[in-house]
Amino acid sequence: MARYRENLAFYQGRHWTGRGRRGERRLTFNYARAIVDKVTGYLLAGAAVQVVGDDSPAGIERARAAEQALRRVEAANGLSQLDFETELDCAILGDGAYRVAWDAAAGEVRVTAPDVQGLFAWRDPGDPARLTGVAHRYRAGDEELVEWWSAETFELWRGSELAERLPNPYGFIPYVIFPNLREPKEPWGASDLPPVMEANRELNRAFSQLSQVLELSGNPIAVLEGVTGSEDITVEPGAIWEVPEDARAYLLDLLQGGGVALHTAYIDLLYRVIHDLGESPRTAFGHNPQGLSGVALNMELDPIARKVERKRRIRTAVYERRAWMVLQLLARFAGLEVEGLRPVMQWGPVLPADRSRQVQDARALVEAGIISRRTAAASLGIDDPELERALVREEAG
Repeated sequence: MARYRENLAFYQGRHWTGRGRRGERRLTFNYARAIVDKVTGYLLAGAAVQVVGDDSPAGIERARAAEQALRRVEAANGLSQLDFETELDCAILGDGAYRVAWDAAAGEVRVTAPDVQGLFAWRDPGDPARLTGVAHRYRAGDEELVEWWSAETFELWRGSELAERLPNPYGFIPYVIFPNLREPKEPWGASDLPPVMEANRELNRAFSQLSQVLELSGNPIAVLEGVTGSEDITVEPGAIWEVPEDARAYLLDLLQGGGVALHTAYIDLLYRVIHDLGESPRTAFGHNPQGLSGVALNMELDPIARKVERKRRIRTAVYERRAWMVLQLLARFAGLEVEGLRPVMQWGPVLPADRSRQVQDARALVEAGIISRRTAAASLGIDDPELERALVREEAG
């Protein structure tokens, strides 16, 4: 919990520690936040869940109906925005979660993203990815509530009193708890922030020092040697000083000897450290002075692509599990036929791609019998391939 609070505070721009000295300048440039936002934007590009079944006409029709039901749930719950917010929160804290429940009053599935700071998970010792129990603590007004879920039971606690105990109405624990990035042998995940925290703090210090130097240079310091008093000494255009014959007066030049160049070189070095440790090249932020394109551009963006791929390996199971829960609830409470169906997560390309080349590659794979038309359509970002094929046949007459 302390780690969660520290990461969230850093993302919000609270980088400096301790109380500042009198007159100390503390500038904050939140590059850590920019990197987290950038990686999250790359992560969800082209994400969509497809439903597949057997190749029979009935199986295809069931899959299409289930897919349309999923789309209605996505629209009703605003999942595109919820997913971005949850992924952002997950990248900051290191862990994320979804809850899938049936709203009996509205007669529909509700998908929410509870705060992981209020979730406590019990796991199978032999399979840490498998939840055996979840406690969800939250506040409703002035009252603290705790929900306890296992595959068999549901309990609601008000403070320290058990208010309700029922058999689990779903038959499964309606939570998906997942890590941002996995740490070996650890069930909880790692935030994107710790690798860049120290470099971002040092960047703030370097900018603050350079800003102080530039301000003092614009308001120069008068240095008097051999003078016992400094009354009537002012630094302004046209000022005349009267000093003893053996005294010396001059303005201190803080910029002499290339001092500013040293500061800026150090800042450029910190820029590189932040982008390297954050696995987010400056090219991802539009910095492309060489005008790179094609393979050269992809190589330049390869670090962020690898980071996104690591996250997608985890998220594939997360979003397929969530979609499975949605279908199970629709089957139980709305009569949807889901026998033999399974959700499959599809991702769009991480890096900029030539659309025409993608279409040619997909066509070649279909003609060679390597992939189906449905898979090819899904890989091109078509949410409902069956509907699209029906529209093509209708237009063909």
